[in-house]
Amino acid sequence: MSALDLTARDLASAVRRGEVTPAAVAADTLARAAERNPAINAICHMNPEFEAEAERVTQRLAAGEDPPLAGVPVLIKDNIWVKGLRVSQGSRLFADHIAPEDADSVRRLRNAGAMILGIATCSEFACKGATNSPHHGITRNPVDLTLGPGGSSGGSVAAVAAGIVPLALGTDAGGSSRRPPAHTGLCGMKPTYDLIPYGPSFPEPVWGISVICPIARDMGDIALAMEVMAGVRAETPAMLHIAASPDFGTGQVVEPDVAQNFATVIAAFAKAGITVRPAEIDWGGIMGHDILPLQFAGLAQAYGDVWRDTPEIFDPMIAKQIETGLSLSGVDVARAHQTSYKMRMVLRAALDRYGIIATPTTPCPAWPADLSAPETIAGKPAGPRDHAAFTPQVNHAGVPALSLPCGTDRNGLPLGLQLIAPAGEDGALIGAALALEPLLKDIA
Repeated sequence: MSALDLTARDLASAVRRGEVTPAAVAADTLARAAERNPAINAICHMNPEFEAEAERVTQRLAAGEDPPLAGVPVLIKDNIWVKGLRVSQGSRLFADHIAPEDADSVRRLRNAGAMILGIATCSEFACKGATNSPHHGITRNPVDLTLGPGGSSGGSVAAVAAGIVPLALGTDAGGSSRRPPAHTGLCGMKPTYDLIPYGPSFPEPVWGISVICPIARDMGDIALAMEVMAGVRAETPAMLHIAASPDFGTGQVVEPDVAQNFATVIAAFAKAGITVRPAEIDWGGIMGHDILPLQFAGLAQAYGDVWRDTPEIFDPMIAKQIETGLSLSGVDVARAHQTSYKMRMVLRAALDRYGIIATPTTPCPAWPADLSAPETIAGKPAGPRDHAAFTPQVNHAGVPALSLPCGTDRNGLPLGLQLIAPAGEDGALIGAALALEPLLKDIA
C-alpha cells in the first residue's frame, strides 16, 4: 500500500517516525498526479518547488521539529493565494496572475509541515455550483467520470477522492466545500465565519460569507486540519442531541433516494441511543437563492467594465451573472441584504433552540459533468440553484457546518449528511461528527 492511501494523520506519523521520507512521499504524489489527474482535471497548476518543499520538511525533522502534518501533500483551491504560484480564480482574466504571498491558511499548513503540490481547479470566481469553465475545462468526478463533482471546490474534492492527496483546501460561500464532498464520498467542513483568516487573497463578490475549508477522506483529518489552521480541538460530546429536517424547512423537493437515505440515517442515530427530534424552521418564504442578487451585483461591480469590453473571455454563465448584476437597482441589492439578514436571524434562532441540526447536504446526487446544474430533481424541472437549497443559509448565518458521507443512492452515487452548529461551536461540531461517523459506515 502506498503512503498516500493513509490518512493525513497516519502519513504524517509515518514520516515523523522515519518509516517514509518526505522525498518518497513527494515522488509518489507526483507519480499519482501524472497518472490520475488527466482523467479528472483536478489540478490546474503544479508547484515546481514541490520536491524542494519536501527537502525543507526533511531538514526540519533532522533539526528535531515534530510538525503535525509532516510530509503531507496538500492541494489548494484556485482562489486561495500560494506565493509564487499561478492562482487565477478559474478565470482567463487572471490567467497570468502570480500570488504575491501565501494566504494565512496556506502559511499555517506549511508551518505544520504540509507540502503544497499545486493548485486545484475551480469554477470562475468560485461562483458556480459546478467545476467547469472556459479557462480550466471540465473537472470530472472520480466516482463516475461522466459526472461532475459539483462546485466550486470541484478540483479539491476530485483530487482527494482520486487518492492524489489526502487533504485539500477549498472555499465555501454557499456550500462549495460541503456539496462537492457529498458528491464524491468525502468530508468537508465550513467553519464559523472568520475563524480561519480568509486572506490575503482576491476581493470577494460578497464580503462576510466565504470561508477557508478543509476537505479530507475522514473526520479525523478534518479535525487535524482545523487544529492546525484555527487552533480548534474536537470536543467529545457527553450526550448527543440532533434535530433533523429532511428539507431544511424550505419545501425543496429531494430525490427519493436522498429522502430514504436521510430517514435511514436518522433511524440509525435513534437506534444508537442519540436523542433525535424534528427541526421546525420557518424561513418566512425566503429560499437559499434569494440572496443571489448580492453575488450578481458584486461581480458586476468588480468585473462589469471588463465584461462590457470583452464579454467573450468569461464563462457564459458568469457573464450572465455580471449582466444581471449591472441591471439591478439599489433597491434590489438592499432587498437581498435584508434577506441575508433574515436568513442569519432565522437559522441562529433555530440553532439556539436545537443545538445541532441535520439535513441532507444536497437534494440530489452528482449530475453530468458538462451541465452546470441538474436538469431535474425528483422528476421535476430544477432551477439553477435547487441543488444548493440547503447550504447558503449557513454562510449568511456565519455558523459552522460540515458534510459527512452517509451512503449511496441506488446507482452507487455518494450522498452526504449536513450537520450545522451554533456560531463558535466548531469544536463541538467536529466532536459530534467524529462520534456519528462510525454509525454511517454501513449505511448503503
